[in-house]
Amino acid sequence: MIGMWTLFLKEVRRFWNVAFQTVAAPVITALLYLMIFGQLLQNHVKVYGSIDYTQFLVPGLIMMSVLQNAFANTSSSLIQSKITGNLVFLLLSPLTPVQMFLGYIAASVVRGVAVGAGVMLVTVWFVDVQIAHPLWVVLFLVAGASLMGTLGLVAGIWAEKFDQLAAFQNFIIMPATFLSGVFYSIESLPPFWQKLSHFNPFFYMIDGFRYGFFGQSDVSHWRSIGIVLGALLALATFALGMLKRGYKLRH
Repeated sequence: MIGMWTLFLKEVRRFWNVAFQTVAAPVITALLYLMIFGQLLQNHVKVYGSIDYTQFLVPGLIMMSVLQNAFANTSSSLIQSKITGNLVFLLLSPLTPVQMFLGYIAASVVRGVAVGAGVMLVTVWFVDVQIAHPLWVVLFLVAGASLMGTLGLVAGIWAEKFDQLAAFQNFIIMPATFLSGVFYSIESLPPFWQKLSHFNPFFYMIDGFRYGFFGQSDVSHWRSIGIVLGALLALATFALGMLKRGYKLRH
């Protein structure tokens, strides 16, 4: 397991060496969202009957930051390694595909949790946040970060240049994240858009995470965790298949 641990440490140090960009910047962005949307809608929107809008917004912003940064960690690392050519040293090592997968995903979870913790610490200065079910918060946090880290791994393997990776982020990750209920409850949407939201896996990650804070959610938290874990299993199987075949890694 020394090789996997070394890869994990390498990935953690890679983002931590530029922590102002990889951790502090997303925290500041989330705080700006909170200040802008909270100020505008605080007195106009009530969610679940009694929850203030700013309180409702905090879990969504935390989870959105976690998901985006977990994806960014694996995808950016792989594309940089492919372009600079140092990926060959990893491929020549005795690491198995499973060990490579676990090393990358564990580091992406660490980055996602670090950013999420930073957002939480900053927002508690402005909003009184209570956590009703801490275990559910941790479960969705780790499962969501793992899922997005795996998706980042797939995107990093598939992409051959930064433009392709940017397109993946701008046309898939960002729309799916913003349309997942971060800034609103899907119960406020017309019936057609409510049904359409149920096909968005990002919705279940954020809705389930929000259940851990309030004990309330738009759909059952058991359904949400089942869908998230099912998607993680399917995507992990696909990613491991790409690693075993050396798809776009070995030429």
